[in-house]
Amino acid sequence: MKYYDNLSNVSDGGDRLTLAGMISGCGKNEQSSAPRPSANIPLPEPPLVAKCEPGTYGGRLVMAEFADPKTFNPITANENSSLAITRFLFAGLVSFDWPTQETTPGLAESWSIAPDQKTWTFKLRHGLLWSDGQLITADDVIFTWDVIYNPDIINVTVDMFRINGKNFQVTKVDDNTVQVVTPEIYAPFLEAFGGVPIIPKHKLEKAVAEKRFGAAYGVGANPEEIVGCGPFRVKEFKPSQFTLMERNPYFCEVDKKGQRLPYLDNVIYTVVPNQNAISLRFLRGECDANERVLPDEYDHYKEEADKNHFQVFDMGVGPETYFLWFNENTGFSTNTGKPYVDPKKLKWFRNQKFRQAVSYGIDRQSIGNALYAGRAEPNYGFITDANPKWQNTNVMKYPYDLDKAHALLAEIGIKDRDADGYLKDADGNTIEFALNTNTGNDVRGKTAVMIAADFKKLGFKVAYQPVEFNSLVQKIDFSFDYDCILLGLGGSGVDPVGSMNVLKSDGFTHQWFPREKSPSTEWEARIDTLMDAQIKTLDFAERKKDFDEVQAILSEEVPMIYTVSPISYAAVRSDLGNVRPTVLSENRLTWNAEELYFKKK
Repeated sequence: MKYYDNLSNVSDGGDRLTLAGMISGCGKNEQSSAPRPSANIPLPEPPLVAKCEPGTYGGRLVMAEFADPKTFNPITANENSSLAITRFLFAGLVSFDWPTQETTPGLAESWSIAPDQKTWTFKLRHGLLWSDGQLITADDVIFTWDVIYNPDIINVTVDMFRINGKNFQVTKVDDNTVQVVTPEIYAPFLEAFGGVPIIPKHKLEKAVAEKRFGAAYGVGANPEEIVGCGPFRVKEFKPSQFTLMERNPYFCEVDKKGQRLPYLDNVIYTVVPNQNAISLRFLRGECDANERVLPDEYDHYKEEADKNHFQVFDMGVGPETYFLWFNENTGFSTNTGKPYVDPKKLKWFRNQKFRQAVSYGIDRQSIGNALYAGRAEPNYGFITDANPKWQNTNVMKYPYDLDKAHALLAEIGIKDRDADGYLKDADGNTIEFALNTNTGNDVRGKTAVMIAADFKKLGFKVAYQPVEFNSLVQKIDFSFDYDCILLGLGGSGVDPVGSMNVLKSDGFTHQWFPREKSPSTEWEARIDTLMDAQIKTLDFAERKKDFDEVQAILSEEVPMIYTVSPISYAAVRSDLGNVRPTVLSENRLTWNAEELYFKKK
């Protein structure tokens, strides 16, 4: 899972307006400097054949985001602004069809599994090429996994690829064949392992050897040095303005007519200050798709759709989760020698009844009504209604109830001891802490304000302090200097394995206490056991039973205190072909960008 809605507050200055004028209507089929597919570039044998309707070449797809990417490195990326770009630049051994949830071939033309159910063999297509024209071979796959398992390289997904602390064995059979042996049966293997983006050995092995891989493919790199195997490659990056990508003429996929994909000449992501700016650009025709139409915008979009020639999709509740959590890190700063968390606060934060009381003290219905025009549901669980296959619908619920909240707090000695309106613990300490969220996301900021008001009603003294997104991620993942954060998660896929980095106690994104050397509580240890167990059986009923228990534990211990699940809406130009909307992907309309094309009039 990745941090969701990584938004930064960037000024919308004159340069941005100039850019808006430059790209207005750029989605139309017009001349472009992007390289068109050439008959002189041989296709791999066999090429990957798309199932889509054959389209036509040309045009620039214009999108908008709230923040610049932090990196173009797909191994180290852990926020949406980076992943929004790297998904265009890289490909895995297999692909995933989001609407059907079907695993399909990718860089690998085929795969097989041995009778032991642990030994997998992938056959790469012959003649695969990187975006610089160099051959892709099994050596690149082995290199990718050497990087992922390298202890000197921070990798947010490695938790998914260990069983009982043991790595997968990834070996080269020949130039086009890779064998993988898992320590135990690994149920989600194909989607999880096969979907990992493959990176080029010839471009990155020096950075690994010199221990600077974390900085490789940085946003300041020469675009020509950012070599990938996806449908597009970086053409130009201007901080706080845009990321421009052009067609990768060496991409391995063709349509049914044998035309090499992608159809689009370019994809450009422009940086805007907030959701309102995205909507304004889309409604003015300066942006071709808005994959996150807010619920309170839906009526206006429906009114404008016909006259402005776009479609609006109602896709139901999304899989993303929005929640707050308290810092439960018991460690000490190596720089100052002081605890990451004030000991008196840590005592509150690590108490189950304190967290349950907080959950009862949040008026979710009011948040849904005020900020989402009533188009949101109170959420209490790790899995939303978007994923009924894995959702446990019997988790504990925390409807707004100040009496229950105060009763739970009284059980642990937290009361209004001197009638000043603020609760104090048994040692006389006022319940006081800072609440952080990211700047740039208007709805999240308003949610934080409403929650802070709920906390005041509860008797807490709370300081709401919005923080620029990248600085907030630094607090969460590295410095651990915070009390309470409101944020969201997405990008886990549909299988529980995508959440290993959050749910395992030693996971990189185990927010409330990341990278624990050993579980700090019995319930975290139980979750570790269950998450390890559920991936080692091919019996779905057994997996579901284990994961249901994980969800039940989370609902009882509430390390993540959920808010609401909004209904998901999206809008796209009517002349964009091969759009197949899905609520399961964060990229609801453009997950299959290589297949998208502009219809000729």
